[in-house]
Amino acid sequence: MNNLFFKKAKKFITLKDVLNILNKSNKNNTNNSKLFDVNSIKEAKSNEITFFNNLNYEKDAKYCNASVCIVSENIIKYLNKNVTPIISKNPLIDFYKIVTIFYPESCFDNEKINISSKNNFSKKNIIIGDNSLIDKSAKIGNNTKIGNNVIIKSNVHIGKNCIIGSNVIIENSLLGDNVIIKSGTLIGQTGFGFNFEKKKRVKFPHIGRVIVENNVQIGSFCTIDRGSLTDTVIGEFTSIDNQVQIAHNVKIGNFCMIAAQSGIAGSTIIGNDVKIGGQTGISGHLSIGNNVKIGGKSGVIADIKDNQIVMGYPAKSIRDFLTDKK
Repeated sequence: MNNLFFKKAKKFITLKDVLNILNKSNKNNTNNSKLFDVNSIKEAKSNEITFFNNLNYEKDAKYCNASVCIVSENIIKYLNKNVTPIISKNPLIDFYKIVTIFYPESCFDNEKINISSKNNFSKKNIIIGDNSLIDKSAKIGNNTKIGNNVIIKSNVHIGKNCIIGSNVIIENSLLGDNVIIKSGTLIGQTGFGFNFEKKKRVKFPHIGRVIVENNVQIGSFCTIDRGSLTDTVIGEFTSIDNQVQIAHNVKIGNFCMIAAQSGIAGSTIIGNDVKIGGQTGISGHLSIGNNVKIGGKSGVIADIKDNQIVMGYPAKSIRDFLTDKK
């Protein structure tokens, strides 16, 4: 990932370094290759390290291209044999530690703003409201309007003809053209990812971004977390109502509609033309197909195939839901 937002503290670490950090034995690991970055199991490349602790990613593990993978002993058989494994009782926490070595600032939100003069934007017909702070490294396209009390942090990109309401905070994000964000919304903050080790909270470092594609509309008081390893993505022409929570690594397709007070948990992938009713909750690591309709107040805890209409908790086909009500 070309990371604009988090500077790597180390150019590389070796496999021996990893084993020492995690207090693992080196007896069965003669390979001491250099590892240049961390990545998800699906996107990891040679000379990168990843982790595997969930059989939802069995297919990705089979075709994994990483040099090293931190993995649970009970599922190591699903991992590509060309990948050097590091057995762990808790791969997620051990992987946290390695990410933090590369990106020590990624667990937190940086509140520092290197203020840019508003005059820099006058030639682009950019309108900026009162008391707004824009980092000098931010890039803003022509004819964009920014409300009052807005904070736009370092390296954020905002496209042309966008409308940003008042009291909005944007960080670690890349926005396309014709995007509308209504007042009070927060985009790009660290997600709700942590675990516990020895009665201490271990926070997951978030080195991903939020990608908002062209012609997206986002309502008031929404929160959209940046990705942990991959990006959080909102597809073109998608409309998000007020008070919606979108967690880290979520990917939403094009032309979707998400009604108010809905929440989508981490790493769930939603297809195109999906309609989600108000107060719906969708669990993490799921796949929701194209042209799916989810009734209001539903609880989605399993994958949904294309063209399905579901409702209820747990969400089931609309026909089964109505039959059960009789």
